[in-house]
Amino acid sequence: MTLNSVPPLPKRDKYTILFSLSAITLLSWLYLVDMADSMTSMSMASTTQMLSVHPWTGREFWLMFLMWTVMMVGMMVPTAVPMTLVYAAVARKAHAQQTPIAPTALFVTGYITMWAIFSMVATTAQWTLDQAALLSPMLVTTSPTIGATLLIAAGLYQLTPLKHACLAKCRGPIHFLAQHWRPGRNGALRMGVEHGLYCLGCCWILMGLLFLGGVMNLLWIATITLFVLLEKMIPLGAQGGRLAGVAMTTLGSVILARTLYN
Repeated sequence: MTLNSVPPLPKRDKYTILFSLSAITLLSWLYLVDMADSMTSMSMASTTQMLSVHPWTGREFWLMFLMWTVMMVGMMVPTAVPMTLVYAAVARKAHAQQTPIAPTALFVTGYITMWAIFSMVATTAQWTLDQAALLSPMLVTTSPTIGATLLIAAGLYQLTPLKHACLAKCRGPIHFLAQHWRPGRNGALRMGVEHGLYCLGCCWILMGLLFLGGVMNLLWIATITLFVLLEKMIPLGAQGGRLAGVAMTTLGSVILARTLYN
């Protein structure tokens, strides 16, 4: 499969996919804005109560899981737009050749599934930090050591071969589909899961930085989203990611050194 072998996607199909993904993203961000506003109001009204440690109920855990899942959808679905459009174009060509094919929605569902699994892990991490009294009301780590460690870990991971192997898959939709193409509904779902897995391998540690700037800090969420988007899409994204990794490692080391020696 080459760039020339992928037929152009009809405008109607292209606009339908773009509208659908944009709607999913917009709804996710509206939910996050409402959630952040609610948490800010609660924090201002009852800071002492929110700082106290209390066991989570099952309902609280699932609400936090929902929040993380919606957040991951809002952050990561925009970065999957190029892959989704290429999949739709290839799927249309396969359908014309009488090959069993599935709706593009199944591919996207598989992709989101991987980030939902990550959200369960992130919720558990939040619960662990909360029970150790290491989170502020706006879900920022109160430990400079943890914050510095997250920065260093994220920076070092930016320089690893695993990171860039996963990033290459995300940056090359045609190459990914050529290697992983499977027909049928199960094939579409599996390809979405596999793409989500590579995307997760590329970005998981960056999501940990949400605990550094604030899980409910909308500006911080948008900053990480933009970083991931640029790293995946612009020509020098991989090189920029390495430079950012060096900067994060350096900054984290400085913060950690100050924390340990003060």
